[in-house]
Amino acid sequence: MNNKGVVAAGHPETTKAAEEVLRDGGNAFDAVIAAHFTACVAEPVLCSLGGGGFMVASKEGGKPVAYDFFTQTPLSKRPTDEIDFYPIQADFGTAQQEFHIGLGSISTPGSVAGLFRIHKDLGSLPISRLIEPAINLAKQGLLLNDFQAYIFSIVAPIYLSTDSARKVFADPQDTAKLVSSGQHLIQEDHADFMDALAHEGEELFYRGEISANIDKLSHEGGGHITREDLESYKVVKRKPLQLGYRDAKVFINPPPSAGGLLIAFALDLLKQIDMRDYRFGSYDHLRLLGDVMSLTNEARIQQQISGKQEDTQKLLNPEFLQLYRDEITNRSKAYRGTTHISVIDSRGNVASMTLSNGEGCGTIVPGTGVMLNNMLGEEDLNPDGFHQWQTNQRMSSMMSPAIMMFDDGREIAIGSGGSNRIRSAILQVISNLIDHQMDVAAAVEAPRIHLEGSHLSVEGGFNQSEIERLIKHYPDNNVWNDLNLFFGGAHTVAAHKNDFYGCGDPRRGGAVNTVK
Repeated sequence: MNNKGVVAAGHPETTKAAEEVLRDGGNAFDAVIAAHFTACVAEPVLCSLGGGGFMVASKEGGKPVAYDFFTQTPLSKRPTDEIDFYPIQADFGTAQQEFHIGLGSISTPGSVAGLFRIHKDLGSLPISRLIEPAINLAKQGLLLNDFQAYIFSIVAPIYLSTDSARKVFADPQDTAKLVSSGQHLIQEDHADFMDALAHEGEELFYRGEISANIDKLSHEGGGHITREDLESYKVVKRKPLQLGYRDAKVFINPPPSAGGLLIAFALDLLKQIDMRDYRFGSYDHLRLLGDVMSLTNEARIQQQISGKQEDTQKLLNPEFLQLYRDEITNRSKAYRGTTHISVIDSRGNVASMTLSNGEGCGTIVPGTGVMLNNMLGEEDLNPDGFHQWQTNQRMSSMMSPAIMMFDDGREIAIGSGGSNRIRSAILQVISNLIDHQMDVAAAVEAPRIHLEGSHLSVEGGFNQSEIERLIKHYPDNNVWNDLNLFFGGAHTVAAHKNDFYGCGDPRRGGAVNTVK
């Protein structure tokens, strides 16, 4: 029997897997698990079983809970002169960014443990059924679309950096370049590994043959991670950070991740403002958003926010908040390879899951088709500098899956990819939904801005005269011609009185499927 619902994610194959599971009677959590497995095949740059993530879940209208299955720093460090760790340049077209890869950039993966824990706690169909769409797609081959080819082109130096990566991702006719749009990406090793995982469970990855392979690869190739790291990994359940924003309750990823906390701070500043005075896209509106982003970043630096539990008390302290509210109200009106999956079903289950592999370390685990993460090479996740990380710590992140519950019974699942742009993307979509009364598609597809330090990035689509006024205040700026994946991918779904709707963010090849 069908379970009605809606799913939005970063690829049509990802949403199709979730839709199939809902049609088979699975719940939203079954659907999000199937979508995650399939995303590893359909969105390999953005999602991998060698990475990690977070999910905020609400079971049948109950209190939301957060699952933390993000990566963990290794139990011990090797000397820096022994590790395989080096920079590459990712080319976004109008912006470049340096990432560090190599076996020395790998932190302990959590995705496999997270999927099996979520299935144990919340799933209803067998795990073998949920992995099935991913296995079939890996065997048959993913037909690469223009967006996926573009994503590959951005990080091509990573996916051509090793023999193991080229074996999977290079053009069979020319191994000096990656597969391109219109070609099929067949991942037989990946299919075989997932089939084994369905039968043997997470032990295969954390204590069995795969953990032994990872240990050997790391030890011989210059990595920190060991079999002991894998054996000791644990999924952590947390209480989401809860805040009120106008007529909505927002439940968002809590510390040790910093993203949800910074979004909460920004929303607390915004909710003091009567947004009826701010027309969307006007100079006043965009200047206000810029002020809020600037003050949020300033507060992050002043309070040294890094994702520790005590940061909640520091950043959301009423007296501290008031200082920054005054900054807003007294003014005249004038982190990444990440993907997100949102699912709501007709039984009242809501799942908001954000996933990342960084950009990938460049190396495939032998016999699995799985590229491990490069989280220790992510500048955003290592604010004190590379190689300064503390051992055996859950890494912080900007990933901020969230659930919104409204007084009228509406429910929304939202999240985004996009590194440091995650917090600005989610902030703007929430404000669009509530302050500007946009429907989900309009709220997601509306152009965005992002302020990082003093540098302003502006998407195409705003009124030119308003932007010309705005950039006078931000001489360090970059005005883009169109919507771009740089600004995140806020795949969002909503439900109200058994009506379901959503939007896959077009910036990141998003898709939405509804089961009626």
